[in-house]
Amino acid sequence: MILTVTLNLALDVTYDVATLTRHATHRVQRVRQRAGGKGVNVSRVLASLGQETLATGLCGGPTGDLVRKDLHKAGLSHAFHTISGDTRRAVTVVDDDATVFNEPGPLVHPAEWSLFQAHFTRLARSASVVVFSGSLPPGLPDDAYATLIGLAGGAKTIVDTSGPALGAAVAAAPSLLKPNARELAETGLSPAGPLVVSRGGEGMRAMADGRCWEARPPEVLTGNPTGAGDAAAAALAVALRDGSPWEEALRDAVALSAAAVLTPVAGAVDHAAYRRFLSKVSVKEVPCPW
Repeated sequence: MILTVTLNLALDVTYDVATLTRHATHRVQRVRQRAGGKGVNVSRVLASLGQETLATGLCGGPTGDLVRKDLHKAGLSHAFHTISGDTRRAVTVVDDDATVFNEPGPLVHPAEWSLFQAHFTRLARSASVVVFSGSLPPGLPDDAYATLIGLAGGAKTIVDTSGPALGAAVAAAPSLLKPNARELAETGLSPAGPLVVSRGGEGMRAMADGRCWEARPPEVLTGNPTGAGDAAAAALAVALRDGSPWEEALRDAVALSAAAVLTPVAGAVDHAAYRRFLSKVSVKEVPCPW
């Protein structure tokens, strides 16, 4: 089982508009609302691939109730720990790209964090891989993911976060770090362990075992890139569990993330496009840039 952890859960609200213009009134063409947060998106992609997955994290308030209701409706296995604060919303405005407005999230009290650690420890016993995704809500320490890595037991771990949480996670030596290029640059760190860096339309770069690779999508894509990194994390979790070669893991991650761009909401992929892209993704070994 692949366990995903979303400490800053969200109710994703997506607005489709013809063109997004600053300081203007917009007529929304379509509204979509569903459970989100990066780890939930990873679990959605995994489930669509027929992989066994369980989503956990922190969930509370009326918005949290809507998230749980949506996950139940989608048939996505979940075991969220209840907190007193109200789960945040994340609003994405899509024209030919995506603009995202993320609320900060609820305040998490120390007692709630302590109880979640015990909850996570129990769940991790059944996991082969744990994926830690997204930002930290107010009240949690910067080393929250680092702490959970230490509680993951024998499970392999992937961290996809940013800022101080990413810097603290490096010291905990996860099995794989998966930031994007901007997030890695902002930390000023040069991780020595396995690393996969998302580079938007330019694909991904990876470093492991003293070697580096670059993988590029087969074509320029337009759409909603919001969930592309989460789709990549799903592919990498499967590869890590199966011990796949890095070239194969990168090819799968780039193909799946590209297929996610073609869908209107995060957590979904165009499976026909995914199969088409798999044989066309370019992967080559390159000098290490880090």
